Amino acid sequence: MRDLALIFAFALLAALGVGAVGALALRLLRGRSVTVHIVALLAVTVTAVVAGVAVVAEAMFLSAHDRDVVLITVAAAAVVSLAVGWLFGRRLAAAAVWADQARQRERRIEQGRRDLVAWVSHDLRTPLAGLRAMAEALEDRVVDDPATVGEYHRRIRVETDRMTRLVDDLFELSRINAGALRLTLSAVPLGDVVSDALAGAAPLAAARRVRLEAADSGWPTVLASEPELARVVGNLLLNAVRYTPSDGTVRVDAGCDTDSAWLAVADTCGGIPEEDLPRVFDVAFRGEPARTPRPGDGAPAGSGGLGLAIVRGLVEAHGGRVQVRNITEGCRFEVRLPLAGTGGIDRPSYLFP
Repeated sequence: MRDLALIFAFALLAALGVGAVGALALRLLRGRSVTVHIVALLAVTVTAVVAGVAVVAEAMFLSAHDRDVVLITVAAAAVVSLAVGWLFGRRLAAAAVWADQARQRERRIEQGRRDLVAWVSHDLRTPLAGLRAMAEALEDRVVDDPATVGEYHRRIRVETDRMTRLVDDLFELSRINAGALRLTLSAVPLGDVVSDALAGAAPLAAARRVRLEAADSGWPTVLASEPELARVVGNLLLNAVRYTPSDGTVRVDAGCDTDSAWLAVADTCGGIPEEDLPRVFDVAFRGEPARTPRPGDGAPAGSGGLGLAIVRGLVEAHGGRVQVRNITEGCRFEVRLPLAGTGGIDRPSYLFP
């Protein structure tokens, strides 16, 4: 019994020494990955076992041959343990990181849903209240002169169009988020899509005295679904025109790299605060009050802050990406899409005063 107690004491002291060194090593490894911590912890455990066996073997005065056999056996088991621990440690670390990312993504989605409901409720409540008031005024004949009645009818139509745009945006965004968006990809000349979008944005730009410009050549052909691509370009142009002050400029350029095409929409809005840049494509984000269109400025109302969120969803559905950065006088939105052809398509210069 006394010999066993001594063996236990020697093994315990050796393991405690290794454990103390391991604890210091783990403290120094704070902030490293989960895999590193798991491997380090396993290494400390295996080393403690090896140290205990080695000390006991020496204390038992085994022959050199027997001692080497014991140490080789323990070393082989240690190697296998470390290899298995490293392999499963990586899997556990990846699973932990994936689970944490999934939880964070779920929280962001849930917060986005709440923000969307709040924004949409606000945007629907305002036109509905106006429609109700005008309908009651017409029904009770509070107004009866032709000019006022005609103005009420016009405003009812405008508010109805506003609500229609909002519902369309909600439907499009729900399709994107639910994965129900089905794209029919084909070779689409980017110049044609940009030309149509510029023509559609021209009345708003003219009302706000914003100059629209585009390059006259170098328009590539991209692999995309034309209706969705037209919506991407249209949303980017309308967003740029809405936030560009009078006498400003919105310019569209495009080009291609080795395996992708790019489209850039630059404006002279004065830039976006750096802290807002990562949130520009979030649902219901409208930026600071200085960038929010005022009623009566000619900008289409009722977007609910969904336009750029739809842009990101549609671009990512095409396998592309979209980003924004500040430039000298404003900001630049850049979309990258798969390239369908190698040659650019020349188009006449697009210029609207």
